[in-house]
Amino acid sequence: MRDVAIIGVKNTKFGELWDRSLRDIIVEAAIGVLDDADVSGKEIDALYLGNMSGGRFVDQEHIGALIADYSGLSKNLHIPATRVEAACASGGLALRQAIMAVASGYSNIVVAAGAEKMTDVGTEEASSALAAAADREWEGMAGATFPGLYAMIAKLHMHRYGTTSEQLAEVAVKNHKNGSLNPIAQYKNEISVDDVLKSIMVADPLHIFDCSPITDGASALVVAPADIAHKYTDTPIYIKATAQASDTIALHDRRDITTLDSTVMAAKRAYSMAKLTPEDIDLVEVHDCFTIAEICAIEDLGFAEKGKGGIVTENGETAIGGRIPVNTSGGLKACGHPVGATGIKQAVEIVTQLRGDAGKRQVAGAEYGMTHNVGGSGATAVIHILSRER
Repeated sequence: MRDVAIIGVKNTKFGELWDRSLRDIIVEAAIGVLDDADVSGKEIDALYLGNMSGGRFVDQEHIGALIADYSGLSKNLHIPATRVEAACASGGLALRQAIMAVASGYSNIVVAAGAEKMTDVGTEEASSALAAAADREWEGMAGATFPGLYAMIAKLHMHRYGTTSEQLAEVAVKNHKNGSLNPIAQYKNEISVDDVLKSIMVADPLHIFDCSPITDGASALVVAPADIAHKYTDTPIYIKATAQASDTIALHDRRDITTLDSTVMAAKRAYSMAKLTPEDIDLVEVHDCFTIAEICAIEDLGFAEKGKGGIVTENGETAIGGRIPVNTSGGLKACGHPVGATGIKQAVEIVTQLRGDAGKRQVAGAEYGMTHNVGGSGATAVIHILSRER
């Protein structure tokens, strides 16, 4: 297996992009990433695109072909393009497929991208499309939505470990502060704990400010063999680990709903592959679709003792400048959550940090960064560890 490096990155702006289509934002990300990587279209061997539900959101399937076509990679170059779907982990899994294609030697230069256009439908239809990432028969048909499922996780975490609504709110406050420093973020406004607690209750104990938004956006990366990375960039960022794990799709079949076993197992595999421990990681982008999800994630990844994620957050340990900065991009909560793009955006943020290009949200001296992308309520977890040094 060959070592793999990321040689180019690009995010579009995230938000309610009503004046732009799915193909518009995909093309922006694709052309932008080739420019950042200084790669020509004829050098690309393959493209993997994470997209959860283009058919529901914009009535468009066959999205791999769409991005190849409108990015100028199909008519004369005929580059193979594959759509990857794993619910909200589609982007992270697209990156994993690209890494494995290069590591195996089957391909050399590969684009990994993710995109979702979610705001072209109403809230009810968007919620229905997202609910398809859960068990439709045993959860969705009974009326369960993702706020409801994560509310159950939050309720048990509070009952078992004493986690408070104020600690959940601290996650949102931190991520909005980080998002205010990120030019692409959907929400750049800072909020207070009081703002969160006074916001509309969605599913007790989760308020609307505990929930990530519906978002349009696209992100892309270019990966290449580490041996030739310096041909394209002075600042390649190296893949130290890629890992994936699964769990039951329905929450009621889990061993313990306050622990995402898929995250625990994927993290264990990633740390082993990278020959690292949680103490070696300098920053992490986690899947904070809800504030309780971030608290569970930092516990399951080994950054906090089980049950202490709320306290660790409340103490400022996950803030920029803290012991383990979490979601410097603003996370899903403030940067936004275009579901197919999120896993790629997370990696773009880590690359930007390790390059030293994150501006006011820069984590000083960062050597290793991690991404944590989740599909559904934890049925899929994809984790990557990136490094400045090979």
